[in-house]
Amino acid sequence: MADIVLATHNCRWQHTSFGLRCLRANLGALRERATIVEFELNDRAADVVERLLAERPRIVGLGVYLWNAAQALDVVRTLKQVAPAVAVVLGGPEVSHESERQEVCALADHVVRGEGDVAFRELCEALLAGFAAPHTIDAPLPHLEQLAWPYDEYTDRDLAHRVVYVESSRGCPFTCEFCLSALEVPVRKAPLQSFLAQMQRLLDRGLRHFKFVDRTFNLGIDVAVAILDFFRERLEDGMFLHFELIPDRLPDKLKDAIAAFPPGVLQFEVGVQTLDDATGLRISRRQDRARLHENLRWLHERTGAHVHADLIVGLPGEDEATFARGFDELLSCAPHEIQVGILKRLRGTPIVRHDQTFGMRYAEDAPYEVLATDAVPFATMQRMKRFARYWDVVANSGNWKETLPLLLAGRSAHAAFASFADWLHAETRATAGIALPRLAALLWRWLVDERGHAAAAVGAAMAADYDRCARHDWPAELTPFAPARPQRGAARGAQVVATSRQARHRGDA
Repeated sequence: MADIVLATHNCRWQHTSFGLRCLRANLGALRERATIVEFELNDRAADVVERLLAERPRIVGLGVYLWNAAQALDVVRTLKQVAPAVAVVLGGPEVSHESERQEVCALADHVVRGEGDVAFRELCEALLAGFAAPHTIDAPLPHLEQLAWPYDEYTDRDLAHRVVYVESSRGCPFTCEFCLSALEVPVRKAPLQSFLAQMQRLLDRGLRHFKFVDRTFNLGIDVAVAILDFFRERLEDGMFLHFELIPDRLPDKLKDAIAAFPPGVLQFEVGVQTLDDATGLRISRRQDRARLHENLRWLHERTGAHVHADLIVGLPGEDEATFARGFDELLSCAPHEIQVGILKRLRGTPIVRHDQTFGMRYAEDAPYEVLATDAVPFATMQRMKRFARYWDVVANSGNWKETLPLLLAGRSAHAAFASFADWLHAETRATAGIALPRLAALLWRWLVDERGHAAAAVGAAMAADYDRCARHDWPAELTPFAPARPQRGAARGAQVVATSRQARHRGDA
């Protein structure tokens, strides 16, 4: 039983809620009276409420994010119907802005807006002591050196099987208008040596995969280098480190630290977002394109780091042709993945100042994706969204590395893939749930029948990809190109003979 239950819906079971662990770690004397309960998006509201009430809480704190806003509303509705005496406290990015317009905030007893590490504890102290508290609390930004570390809140099971998040800083110095970091949130860094001591504790407990949530890991070069050096000096098989980088800030000192790692250890998420200078200026996105090109190529050619680069569809004033040029330009820098994201109107972000000027229309419900702009009509936006989904399935999946160059052949890789995406949707009317054998058959038809590539070249490339996926359900088009496996074939033949003999012996054949 717990007086305080901290809960949220994660996208998947493998994900963990870093925010809830920060809250519990900073509850002070109330920490042992609190527990964390995590759910997945498909969990029914009644089942969630049943689990919450099983703890007999006096306070339920819910983390509300873009991806779980609808689920949080259902849970609060149900909770207030069946247990109105339980105090419901909301927090998280989704309810930290425009809270007066949200039904979930009206239903809740209290809303903590901003970073609630300290404010939530103070609210719980007041409520458990029987004092009244305001409905809406604007939390002052805490200094990281004043906070308790959250890493002991991860269980051994979390460390062994789930994604574990860590942070060495909060805030961002940039003002990109599509991002909540544009709201003048100052950068605050954790005390370096104390942070590294916490990382050592996680290493000692067996953690090998670290996902940093710092918005700009390479903002402070000396700190970034110190963190990289710390992990390199303790490098073991299976270690994996994920960081978010700004692509035009890689001085030689940081390059040396990155290049010292063997392949497969580092993954960098690089926020490019747009390569159109006018669009970047419009949304306050500042980046040196020449240096961006140089650094991405350097990462590809001189390091073993995996590079995941982001582009956004639907930015104010950016049409399909402009996006396509940026896509082709980014692809020439050879990142391992290009994540094509769709612009979302995050609550509180200043991107809304462009709504009238550029005809921005967004979905009313989370995740608030852009539906159309004056530069991108609705039908075109739908095509671009399908492009993004199919790119993820075909290119980012890593299943079609040998086939992809054939698929992208031509003057414009974007145009080539967009044509394939249009055809694929016409054939399937689906953007999800296309099984790999069916996708393989469709790729064959597109490349050979529709585009006229030589069957031998397509077969060789696709067979290499399919074989690497270790599949046994080869589509008929690829069977002639399947690599010969005499030993496996011989073993299978022997098994067939043995089975046949057993059948005859039983009288079944």
